[in-house]
Amino acid sequence: MALRVGVLVHEASMPSATTAPLDALSIANKLNHVLHPGAPAPVEVRLVGTRAGMVRVGQGVNFEVDVARPDELDVLVVTALNYRTNGELCRRLDSLVAERNLLRRCAEANLRICTACNGAFLLAEAGLLDGRRATTSWWLANLMRERYPAVDLAIEEIMIEDGNIITTGASTAEYDLCLQLIEWAGGKTLAHNVSRLLLVDRQRQSQAPYISMALADRPRQGLSERAEKWLQKRLHETITVRELADHCRVSERTLLRRFHQDFGATPLEYVQKLRVERAKALLETTRLSFEEIVGRCGYQDVSSFRRLFKHVVSMTPNDYRERYRLRGR
Repeated sequence: MALRVGVLVHEASMPSATTAPLDALSIANKLNHVLHPGAPAPVEVRLVGTRAGMVRVGQGVNFEVDVARPDELDVLVVTALNYRTNGELCRRLDSLVAERNLLRRCAEANLRICTACNGAFLLAEAGLLDGRRATTSWWLANLMRERYPAVDLAIEEIMIEDGNIITTGASTAEYDLCLQLIEWAGGKTLAHNVSRLLLVDRQRQSQAPYISMALADRPRQGLSERAEKWLQKRLHETITVRELADHCRVSERTLLRRFHQDFGATPLEYVQKLRVERAKALLETTRLSFEEIVGRCGYQDVSSFRRLFKHVVSMTPNDYRERYRLRGR
């Protein structure tokens, strides 16, 4: 029996997040037909919403959808939201009341619910991620922690399956999700062959190499911003929590609490991430040796910093430089 997949569409849906699963699952059906002529299609996919009819999602794109009925589906794929600012994202989440109710009904019916990118925010808004491990677009990690503190966020991971819910990282990770659906429907061999057709590397396990703290959403005012500016000027020096707390004119306890709220890390863990971020930039843009880079990042022990780098980035410094250095340098 075919895996019945519904792709949830609403007015805030991102067009590409809607068409990606349609294309990937259609390719799976076509390839299965080539490999096994006469065999039934492994996936049945359709667009669904809280009401039937035409849904305009922006950029002049319209989708015709059916009413989503949990008893007619095995899997519900929740599309990512289209937005320009975090404020707009939050307003759109607040407006999707009918969609939140639908998600709760699907969860009560034990459907598998999957999403990519910022679609995790809609699941969290419906309360489906409370107490669960989840991931989302890496640049939205701080907003997720602030808005949904009950979510066990593991932002470095590409895809997390916790019970009947799957969340994935930023945009193209939706194809990792689609390949998982294809594996459920048609087996590992079909999923592997579709990944080859789509040029999707299923071996990647982490968003960490792609994370850029310069692009990530971060607190832009108050204590956390003051602390980060002070730290950025002193990454080459020995830094203590006491010194940072004195600069921010708060107690160490208050500093620890605010860093956990804003960054999901202790001050010293955050300093380590800043130092790794500096090392990444130097590996990408200079010919400095790793030993020279380590010194500019406030470390004396090269081996220790190499281990830290690999732990944070999920790649060795040499591998990172080879893959991400700006060509021509």
